Amino acid sequence: MAFFTIAIMIMLIAMRRYSKAHLIGEANRLYSKLKNAGFDLEQCGLIAPLTLEINELKERQNTVILAHSYQTPDIIYGVADFTGDSYQLSRKAQETKADKIIFSGVRFMAETAKILNPDKKVYLPALDAGCSLAESITAKDVRKLKEKHPGVPVVVYVNTSAEVKAEADACCTSANALKIVEAIPNDEILFLPDELMLKNTQAMTKKKLIGWKGRCIVHQKFKAEKIEVFRKKFPGLKVLAHTECEPAVIEASDFAGGTEGMIRFAEKTNAPAYMMITECGLAERMRVELPKKNFIGMCGICPYMKKNNLALILQVLTNPKPEQEILIDEQTRKKAEKALLEMFRLAK
Repeated sequence: MAFFTIAIMIMLIAMRRYSKAHLIGEANRLYSKLKNAGFDLEQCGLIAPLTLEINELKERQNTVILAHSYQTPDIIYGVADFTGDSYQLSRKAQETKADKIIFSGVRFMAETAKILNPDKKVYLPALDAGCSLAESITAKDVRKLKEKHPGVPVVVYVNTSAEVKAEADACCTSANALKIVEAIPNDEILFLPDELMLKNTQAMTKKKLIGWKGRCIVHQKFKAEKIEVFRKKFPGLKVLAHTECEPAVIEASDFAGGTEGMIRFAEKTNAPAYMMITECGLAERMRVELPKKNFIGMCGICPYMKKNNLALILQVLTNPKPEQEILIDEQTRKKAEKALLEMFRLAK
């Protein structure tokens, strides 16, 4: 039976099990957050049975739900226990005392949670929630590069598979990439796999960074010339760009960094309008959390990030499929964990 059919059945059961007052209360709770993300009260009423059931089941099963900032608002504000970027959620995964983790994000994120929590069950709701960067490079590719550049340390972006992390000396995020590069004593570093992030990081360091050909399918599409169009339309506009964008976009922006850095910039500054050049989920989150500020165009939808939904999360809690559980062989996990822990150490 398809997951959405199961979800509808459970939702109907939940509607009978919960009182009308309980359902109305949940709809109002959701609406208080989601109205700024474009949800009306009727829509919140439709998803209320799902969020009630998910929140009850996760508590009963001692399960924590981690959601990346690019997830949809109904997941972030309806059922997630923690929301953030890859680095933050890696930390939360490491700290959680839950028996199970449901990672509403993409596969490499769920793998990272499993790497750091070998004794916990980790689930990825959407089996096809991949990542163009993670899929752009394999462990075999890294080994070939290491043979070509013997003795050169390897730093890999967290947007990589567990197998690729296992070949690295350290991992990095968009927020700490420069710090990790500068903390490594070598003058040459293999910096993989994002070629645009490499160019942006290379501009800030004297070290030689040797890269790969990976790109994010969302961030590579943004163009600097469009920024000027928005600046003319919105005088005083503050432009915030993710470092997975091309250098010309970074140069035309007021701030460049990871998602959490973009959030902090928006929180601490005052401007008539802000433009988040990244996945659209972050702008939706900002409209909810900073309702007095104006967030406008241009963003892109990640088809992988949007694979997860409330129905799939509910299905994992009620009847998880074996293939939804993240499993990593112990040798690979230990090597990948070493690279992640080195990132944590160098990023202090």
